[in-house]
Amino acid sequence: MRELDVFKVIREQKKYDQAIEFVPYAKFLGITFKETSSELIFTMPFTADKIGNVHLPAIHGGAIAGFMENAAIMHLMWTTTPLEVPKLIDFTIDYILSGRPQDTYAKCIVKKLGKRIVNLQVEAWQTDRAKPIAIARSHFKLAIGDG
Repeated sequence: MRELDVFKVIREQKKYDQAIEFVPYAKFLGITFKETSSELIFTMPFTADKIGNVHLPAIHGGAIAGFMENAAIMHLMWTTTPLEVPKLIDFTIDYILSGRPQDTYAKCIVKKLGKRIVNLQVEAWQTDRAKPIAIARSHFKLAIGDG
């Protein structure tokens, strides 16, 4: 059975923890996600090794960016029927607030889903969803199957 066929079964059975296994860096960061009635919410739990600035302290920008990029990949794999893992074309991030030493959350918004390219926005926050710590815009190459 092909790897993405296995992922399709995992998606149908809503085995979120097993889905993360398909994205190694997401697993390394400890990312989890859950499905609400209208969206997927991703969580990156705080751990001390994610601190970049010990004087504030603040989460390293690379950890935040990695979290957001992996949330985007997982979002696309979960909400579409990809024939391959989505390939990143570009990823632009605006850091708005320092990431404090606490759990970080993200949601993805597909702005345009074309036949081969998807434009996606990712918003990350900590305590208040209305106050994002970072917003990213990205494009992915995506080959989508029938279902």
